Amino acid sequence: MISGPSGVGKSTIADRVLRLFENMRRSISYTTRPPREGEKEGENYFFVSEGRFRGLIEDGSLIEWAEVYGNLYGTGIEYVSTNLEQGWNLLLEIDIKGGESVKGKLPRSVLIMVVPPSLEALEQRLRGRKTDREGDIRRRLDNAISELRHWSNYDYVVINDRLEDAVERVRGIIRSEMARSSRIKMIKSVDKER
Repeated sequence: MISGPSGVGKSTIADRVLRLFENMRRSISYTTRPPREGEKEGENYFFVSEGRFRGLIEDGSLIEWAEVYGNLYGTGIEYVSTNLEQGWNLLLEIDIKGGESVKGKLPRSVLIMVVPPSLEALEQRLRGRKTDREGDIRRRLDNAISELRHWSNYDYVVINDRLEDAVERVRGIIRSEMARSSRIKMIKSVDKER
């Protein structure tokens, strides 16, 4: 799972990392927000009404969910389970609380927090996107300070000071985690035969 404050570069890092692993795919979340230009149903998100989303919460179909800037986002248990059973490694781009929630339910998951080199750099990135009003930028910066306090709950922290370096650090973490003996199915099957 990749988490971090808004504007830190999570999506860009996730996009690049996904291209580096054949056996990895992005987890697709549910959201109540409308699709942005170029986004596709079932590829970027599962776009649902608030009523449908609340139904997913009530029937326990979400492994985590949160309200973010007035919209609901959540990860479906069935989607995660099905993909893991099929042998896929999933990359979840998720908020801090969601990451901690998933880790509590799936302890073998790996949490990576992407952080900015400084709050000033994060503010420059948010302003450079030119998608937010001043009040939104202030709120995102305040939220970033609160979110960054959770760094010690994460398995890894990656500073996104230079995009190529951050991508390489995340790639290295994933490669190391994939090589852990506890994750290798062949070794487990050989042990069972003894």
